[in-house]
Amino acid sequence: MKIHFPTVLEKFKVLLFVLPLLLPLLAFWLLPFGSSVYISFTDWDYISPEYNYVGLDNYEYMLTDDDFLQALTNTFVFALGVVIPTVVLGLAFALLLRKEFRGSRYYRAIIFSPWITPTVAVSIVWTWVFESKAGLANLLLNELGFSSIPWFETGAGAMFAVMVVTVWQAVGWTMLFYISALNKIPASLYEASQIDGCSAWTRFTRLTLPLISPTTFFLIIVNMITAVQAFDQFQIMTQGGPSGSTRTLLYLFYQQAFEQYEMGPAAACSVIILLITGVLTLINTMMGKRWVYY
Repeated sequence: MKIHFPTVLEKFKVLLFVLPLLLPLLAFWLLPFGSSVYISFTDWDYISPEYNYVGLDNYEYMLTDDDFLQALTNTFVFALGVVIPTVVLGLAFALLLRKEFRGSRYYRAIIFSPWITPTVAVSIVWTWVFESKAGLANLLLNELGFSSIPWFETGAGAMFAVMVVTVWQAVGWTMLFYISALNKIPASLYEASQIDGCSAWTRFTRLTLPLISPTTFFLIIVNMITAVQAFDQFQIMTQGGPSGSTRTLLYLFYQQAFEQYEMGPAAACSVIILLITGVLTLINTMMGKRWVYY
């Protein structure tokens, strides 16, 4: 069989078709990314036209700075506190609503609706819910006989409030992925397990969980990336407080860049965030090739 090699003219035609898609990628991703990496090696203050090249000083400063280490810890804690409940609750709702019954689509729509609601609007509403003096959360606690909790006045309370908002918004999206994965499992496997006398718990742990493990791993990675990039809820609800206890890496980048005008360390922080998300994406890509999706 004769192999056809594309001519220069054919390559040029392909380039003309691809060019309209490459231009936005170049203008809005590659060039800004290259500029951020370059700025991370300078001491630019965002205002002055002059700056100095400082090499790796910004990265050394970030890795020894208490604010950065605190933000890194807060990001890790927030990611774990969001990902685990989101995946568990998403799977629980999927198991309840996977089958069609009267009102099932209505319940799915209700659970999924927070995902398509703007995060800013959701955060404003939940700020009222967790308001210390007259918020709904404390009113319910008082009705149950408990004392009010100063949600946004303590670090643990503020972080918990932001976690609740983030989990509440992400559960519906996670549920839909699990419903799709559960519906792809062949019914014959469940029938065979029932014939063998397996209990419902055995079928869940030995059959369902292993078969949806690719989806579980994907959702863990994607939700973790989303948690690392969370910003709106922190800006609306806590502004990184109190005393930096809810300051994550992305919010630290915002403060360094647009409040303190330290563009060098801010750009270095953004590169570190990109590396974290890049590693998570690479892990997801590599592990995804090891599974067979049903």
